[in-house]
Amino acid sequence: MEVKDLKQLIKMITETDITEFEMDNAEEKIVIKRGQRTEIVQMAAAPAYMQAPAAMAAPVAAPAAAAAGVASAAPAAEVTGETINSPIVGTFYRAASPESAPFAEVGQVVEKGQVICLVEAMKLFNEIEAECKCKIVKICVENAQPVEFGQPLFVIEKI
Repeated sequence: MEVKDLKQLIKMITETDITEFEMDNAEEKIVIKRGQRTEIVQMAAAPAYMQAPAAMAAPVAAPAAAAAGVASAAPAAEVTGETINSPIVGTFYRAASPESAPFAEVGQVVEKGQVICLVEAMKLFNEIEAECKCKIVKICVENAQPVEFGQPLFVIEKI
């Protein structure tokens, strides 16, 4: 399956009430599971998936545990005000590269449609844009940390 097709499939699933999707053919097996707290996407060649299910379980559990740590830290900080939330599960990045300046800083006014961060999912970097003209009040996630679907990334003040 092409990456663009997989990305489109994930988008279609997140826009519906479907909580689990599974597709299996001779070359690959794709399993997408969504829940209230996590969204897991697994893609593996069918023979490797069948031979080593225990090996596949460990890497999936580690990011879920790390993400749970981030999710439990967020309520402790009590995010108040309007937020810009993560549309997908992935890794949060404030800049395009480690050498680049961050897309947005606390106190900065950003325009509607301006890129404010990236969320990487399955080696694809998704640009997260401001939904309105606003001022960044707080950045809720540290750079290169895992994020959950719907997790607040920024606290904003609409202008």
